[in-house]
Amino acid sequence: MYRVCFVCTGNICRSPMAESVFRAHVTEAGLDDRVEVDSAGTGGWHEGDGADRRTVAVLEAAGYAQDHRARQFRASWFDRLDLVIALDTGHLNDLRALAPTPEAAARIRLLRSYDPAAGPGHLPDAMDVPDPYYGSLDGFEECLELVEAASPGLLDAVRTAVKEHTP
Repeated sequence: MYRVCFVCTGNICRSPMAESVFRAHVTEAGLDDRVEVDSAGTGGWHEGDGADRRTVAVLEAAGYAQDHRARQFRASWFDRLDLVIALDTGHLNDLRALAPTPEAAARIRLLRSYDPAAGPGHLPDAMDVPDPYYGSLDGFEECLELVEAASPGLLDAVRTAVKEHTP
């Protein structure tokens, strides 16, 4: 099984949204028996909580299923994860600091690095999925657009990795 974990700050907005969207892509591609998708937060403030109601509303309006409980990312998880997807550069830096080995750190990527429209040459902040938590519903809709834009590229990368890991 190839395992992907999306990580944001509190695991109630961006990462559960990315988890739901990417899981739908994985299922549609027929890879759900070979790819496991989940999410976590760099902090534990919301552990056990469901996704933010605005995240749920935006996902449901777009036709995505979600059943989420927030949790905090743990360094010990690196042993079982193949790919850790950070939603912004702050998460990327936090995860790299948490990684127990250089090999673990090498498995961390920014989500928008898979979006051709956000590719090389952009400022680091342009690679972030902005945190919608303190804003309006528009921020959650923008978050969904950014997640959806990166998902096909991420799916291609995961599909290739799965093929390489299949005996």
